[in-house]
Amino acid sequence: MTLPRPAGWLGTPPGAAWPGPDTPHGDDPNPFVRFRHLLWAHHAALAAGLDDGAHVDLVRRLDDAVAEVDGTGFRSTPLLAVAELADAIGHEGGLWAKDETGNVSGSHKARHLFGLALHLEAQGVPVDTLLAIASCGNAALGAAVVARAAGRPLAVHVPPWADTAVVDRLADLGADIRICERRDDEAGDPCVLRARELVAEGAVPFSCQGTDNLLTIDGGRTLGLELAEQLAGAGIDWSQLFVQVGGGVLASSAVQALTDAVALGVLPARPRLHAVQSEGCAPLARAFDLGVAADDPFDSGHMWPWDDPSSLATGILDDITYDWQPLVATMLEDGTTPVVATEADIAEAHRLVHAHTEVPADPTGTAGLAGLLAARRESMIGADEPAVVLLTGIER
Repeated sequence: MTLPRPAGWLGTPPGAAWPGPDTPHGDDPNPFVRFRHLLWAHHAALAAGLDDGAHVDLVRRLDDAVAEVDGTGFRSTPLLAVAELADAIGHEGGLWAKDETGNVSGSHKARHLFGLALHLEAQGVPVDTLLAIASCGNAALGAAVVARAAGRPLAVHVPPWADTAVVDRLADLGADIRICERRDDEAGDPCVLRARELVAEGAVPFSCQGTDNLLTIDGGRTLGLELAEQLAGAGIDWSQLFVQVGGGVLASSAVQALTDAVALGVLPARPRLHAVQSEGCAPLARAFDLGVAADDPFDSGHMWPWDDPSSLATGILDDITYDWQPLVATMLEDGTTPVVATEADIAEAHRLVHAHTEVPADPTGTAGLAGLLAARRESMIGADEPAVVLLTGIER
C-alpha cells in the first residue's frame, strides 16, 4: 500500500546525497557533518550564502559550545547486538538496540534541537529572540543545553509536578522556567498551550513536536540515517522496528530517514514500524483503529487528548500524539499496527535491559522493548524475526 504523504512529512532537500568515500567529511563522527547533504539545515545555509566549508565550520563551532555546556558533543551512537538480552526473552531471530543514552543531555532529544539551532543561524534569527518549549524531561534538558550553547534565551513550560532534579538542572542552564497549572475547562496539555501562546506573541517554537516546528524533524533524522548506515553495515536487510511513542517525533524522524535511505539505495527495504504506547496513554493506537475503520485515516477528528495519562514510562505520556499522521501512514504501508504495552511489560523491559546490557536507560527509554514483549505475546512478531529497539533516555 502506498499512501500520499500526510502533513508532518519533511522530505529531503534538493540534491540530497548519501555520504560516500569521495564525500568531504563523509566519515566524520558528527552526524550533522557526515549527513549534512541530507539535511535541510545545510540546504538553508547554502541558500543564505554560506558555502559547504562555512557550514561545516558553523556546525563544529556550535558543537564545541554544546560540549562545553554538557561535556560531550554530537557523535554517532552505537547499534548494539544484544545477544544476552535476546536469549533472555527467547528471541532467536536477532535483537539489536540503538543506544542513545550517551548522546548530548542523555537522550535523542538534543538531536532535534541542534538541528533547529542550525536553522536559526542559517535564517539569521536575532540571537535575543525568545525560544519556547513545553517539556518537563529530556526535551527540556536538550533544549536548554543547546540554547545555552547557542547563547539564546529559552522559556521552558513545565507542570507543577515536574521532577525537581530536572527543574534544578534547567535553572543551572539559565532557562526561564514557567510553571503551568491546568485551567478550568481546558483540554490538552497546559504546558503546550502556554508555549503556543508565547509563540503567538513572537517566540520561536524550539520543541520536539513537528506540529509546532516541522524542522525539528530535520535534526532528528540523523538518528534514522545512522541506523540505516549501521543496519546496512551489519548486513541486516530487513527487520521489525519497535519505537516508543509519546508526541511521536522520534518515530516520525526515524522512519522518514529510513525511507530516504531506501530511496537512495542504502537499504533494500525499510524496517517495519511498530509504534509502542503504554496502556495508560495510547492516543495513537486509538486514532489508528478509528482511521482503519474510516474512509480517511488522517482525519483530525481521530486524535484528541487522552484522559489522565499515567505510566512508569513518564516520557511518553503526551496526551496527544502530535506527529501521528506520518506514523499512521507508515504502519498502513508496512502492514503493522501500534503496540500497546502493559505496565507489567514496561517494568519488565526496564529490568531486562539493566540485567542483560550495560545500557543505563530509564523506563521511557526501554519502552520499545516493552512493545516487543507485548507483540511477541500477541503473536504480532515471531521469535525468528530480526528486531530493533531504540534505547533513548538515560536513567537520572
